[in-house]
Amino acid sequence: MKKLINKPEDVVNEELEGLALAFPDIVKVNFSPNFVYRADAPVKGKVAVISGGGSGHEPMHGGFVGKGMLDAACPGQVFTSPTPDQMYEAAKKVHSGEGILFIVKNYSGDIMNFDMAADLAKGDGIEVKSVIIDDDVAVQNSLYTQGRRGVGTTVLTEKIVGAAAEKGYSLEKLAELAKKVNGNGRSMGMALTSCTVPMAGKPTFELAEDEMEIGIGIHGEPGRERMKLKTADEITEILADAVINDLPFKAGDEVLAFVNSMGGTPDIELFILYRKLHKILDLKGIKIVRKLIGRYITSLEMQGASITLLKLDEEMKELWDEPVKTPGLRWGI
Repeated sequence: MKKLINKPEDVVNEELEGLALAFPDIVKVNFSPNFVYRADAPVKGKVAVISGGGSGHEPMHGGFVGKGMLDAACPGQVFTSPTPDQMYEAAKKVHSGEGILFIVKNYSGDIMNFDMAADLAKGDGIEVKSVIIDDDVAVQNSLYTQGRRGVGTTVLTEKIVGAAAEKGYSLEKLAELAKKVNGNGRSMGMALTSCTVPMAGKPTFELAEDEMEIGIGIHGEPGRERMKLKTADEITEILADAVINDLPFKAGDEVLAFVNSMGGTPDIELFILYRKLHKILDLKGIKIVRKLIGRYITSLEMQGASITLLKLDEEMKELWDEPVKTPGLRWGI
């Protein structure tokens, strides 16, 4: 194992220390329990939006804390759900009196622990609503989930809902919006290599030099199919067809196209995938009106990519364009 780390058991805390030192005007970090929160929290008159999950997917979620996105994020150990006390303490820290929205990826541990945290917060008189993200078309069930996994649409939901919270949406209206975004988003990923969890010290799974995994999960869960390596255009067709046919997306739809690196795939390759995705959608009469290309939801150093399509309406387009200032995503400020 070759990694730029000190001790495997210190990786998460030292990463959080570095994040706080790098962006002191945007975020602060609480330790024991760990959570990242807005430097200006609590924001008066605003519903607080909180998400979280295992570390190793950076910049999601801690890198998306800031104006126009999340009020707090709770990082578990690498690929391990955060604990209820993390979400509970984060909720108390950022609650301004308007309630809390939890955005939760569809992984069994995440759902259970966020539910426990919501119960604790409600015991303190804090109103909490939770929305589950389950956009992965690759599998109906996986090692970590009951039903589809929550992947790329999580990032898009956090941005759109975060903007709406900034504009003063009520908790009820925010929850409805989050459900709408999730219902209109679909994703699928693939891997060229595995990744190595620091505490494990060895790859999560093995792939031969001439193999790839289609439908991989962000924790290294097995995908839909292992097959011989194909060209970038062929891989894009496989991912895009699965995503498009699932909703299904159709001619006349306006979409946000999100091409994401799983951590080890450089921009030069992502733009090759986007080039082909644009052509595929153009031929089908599906119009890309917004796009996001880069490393936003990762699986440590895994080489691979995911494609997410989100069907947009006017409300979602306007909220996507709203200013955002976080360590991992920013524009308009």
